[in-house]
Amino acid sequence: MCGRYALGIRAALVRQQLQEHDMPVDDAPEDDQVRQTYNFAPGNHGLVYRADVPDSGAGGRSHGSHGIVGEDSPNEGEKSNGLEAPAETKYKLQAMKWGLVPFWTKRNPDYGSVMRTINARDDSLAQSGGMWNTMKQKKRCIVVAQGFYEWLKKNGGKEKIPHFTKRKDGQLMCFAGLWDCVQYEGSEEKHYTYTIITTDSNKQLSFLHDRMPVILENGSDALRTWLDPQRSEWSKELQSLLKPFGDELECYPVSKEVGKVGNNSPTFIVPVASTENKNNIANFFGNAKKEAKGTEEKKEIKEEEAEISKKGVKTEHDEQEPRTTVEHNGTEDNAPLPMPAPPSAGAGSKRAHETMGDEDVFPAKAVKQEDADPPAGSAGSPNKKSGAKGRSGTSNGTKASPVQPGDQSQKITNFFSK
Repeated sequence: MCGRYALGIRAALVRQQLQEHDMPVDDAPEDDQVRQTYNFAPGNHGLVYRADVPDSGAGGRSHGSHGIVGEDSPNEGEKSNGLEAPAETKYKLQAMKWGLVPFWTKRNPDYGSVMRTINARDDSLAQSGGMWNTMKQKKRCIVVAQGFYEWLKKNGGKEKIPHFTKRKDGQLMCFAGLWDCVQYEGSEEKHYTYTIITTDSNKQLSFLHDRMPVILENGSDALRTWLDPQRSEWSKELQSLLKPFGDELECYPVSKEVGKVGNNSPTFIVPVASTENKNNIANFFGNAKKEAKGTEEKKEIKEEEAEISKKGVKTEHDEQEPRTTVEHNGTEDNAPLPMPAPPSAGAGSKRAHETMGDEDVFPAKAVKQEDADPPAGSAGSPNKKSGAKGRSGTSNGTKASPVQPGDQSQKITNFFSK
């Protein structure tokens, strides 16, 4: 069966697409007169494409209140082959309610009764008589859709997964249908309703359901034959048109939210596994992961910038160049000093940074400045007389105060202990 389909585009756009396939549209409703929804359910007003014929249908014969042929019936002895005199045929798009109500109905039926006529089986049309007899001869139409929904049953029917089926070329689907017009007792208002004809599923969709709508090719001879108002009697040719769709269709799972009639969203016709589907849980976590990774990278960059800003400008140098410093205790400001040159180095010799390894670095050993003698002949040492005392490492370069007698043996530690 076909119990739900999609038509979320405007009537003006439907008209344009039909005309592009040599399907003339001489009259069409305004956009606001037709429901645009991606979740079309029975009882909604959809778009129907049909020949512009009287409400009694094609053939020029009217029907009474209970389907009795009226005064326009053929004369006795006159045979009809079902083909009327050639005339210029006009076609129109019309808004109708889904769920056919036969013309002989006296009162507005309840929803349950309407649900029984949303589809008409092709095999029931093959039988003579029946409730579809008048409609199949005089009131054939095309129901326009973007595609239809069907539910795949799993676990014995406990789980139902909605699938959307559409044409691979993205064109509109043209379902074969029947229409009718009814006036209830005591009312002058006319009600136009329609049904969709179903047939056996093709091989592609047999996994989903055993029935599918009859789909006629857009602008084809088969479609023109189906709508031809000059064919006012049922024939084997018309019956032969009701068959499974021969070309390949596109069918895929969609959101389960389409199961509720009141819901409507363009995402209903987008595959669940598609990256375009915002409701896809995989896309949700994938996007969240990307956002988290981007946030983490931004955080690391900000931390590095803050650390550099705190320490100042970072000095770049060769990774292989040793830049060891030794901390000497006892200096005035306790600042690290460059590593002294090895004892073997001569005066004015240049330190070879490139060849010095970890084994050439003197260990950092606390040495009292006043007890350490400078290397002999070291460059930059002032000439001193033999026996002259060196200036303390704590001196600031000013002239030393005269030493008082008796204080020459006073140690610097006694000074700080005062």
